Amino acid sequence: MSTKVGPEFLATVASRELAGEHRVFAGIGLPTLAVDLAKRTINPDLELIYESGVCGAHPETMAEGIADFTLVSGAESVIGIPALFGAVLGGGYVDVGFLGAAQIDRYGSLNTTVIGDWAKPRVRLPGAGGAADVMANSRRVIVVIRRHDPDAMPAELDFCTSASPVRAREAAEREGFALPQGAGVSTVITPLGVLRRPDRFAELELASVHPGVDPDDVVRATGWPLRVAADLTETTPPTDEDVRLLREEIDTVRLYLR
Repeated sequence: MSTKVGPEFLATVASRELAGEHRVFAGIGLPTLAVDLAKRTINPDLELIYESGVCGAHPETMAEGIADFTLVSGAESVIGIPALFGAVLGGGYVDVGFLGAAQIDRYGSLNTTVIGDWAKPRVRLPGAGGAADVMANSRRVIVVIRRHDPDAMPAELDFCTSASPVRAREAAEREGFALPQGAGVSTVITPLGVLRRPDRFAELELASVHPGVDPDDVVRATGWPLRVAADLTETTPPTDEDVRLLREEIDTVRLYLR
């Protein structure tokens, strides 16, 4: 399945998910563009937190990594990693976690570790980072993924890096530990549409398709029998001002808008 929309479209749709939110654990890549755009448009009071321990970031230029100086300069605070993950995330203070993934399953479990067999993978990926903690503790998680095909959205993950509440519940019942507080992935934004989970333990379902995309094509491009919401809508595309901000003020060097 060919890509139907570009990164400007994905970043804009992701930014709109942040309307009315307070605190977001921001990733690098398309999430960087999305949180910056949201602060310039629909949510100027959005508080940005980064995995490097930066809280309340006010970057003057686009960050190229979680330890970029522009995140630290002007930030409200910089705290240690134990405090970030133990007190801020673990304390339930993050409203939205932004994550990426190489694979995602029907319940929102993520793979960022290997593609293929564990012993002899076709591709070895960066791994978890803080994603498992973000998944387990954020009130909800948004995933932006640049592909929508059965390899990226398979019936079974090649490896589970960050467990959905469904998978975590199974492990909790088996091993006898407490279920994490996080609601898991609520929204997945792909080049073909937007998938949502109606509740914490439900499957993802197709909530909207991007302009020009046939819902049947989205179903065929998914590795499991994807459900289509009864109230399926068409995604609202970026405005000219959204695109202008992304290209002329946010990612002027085209680091992520490739």
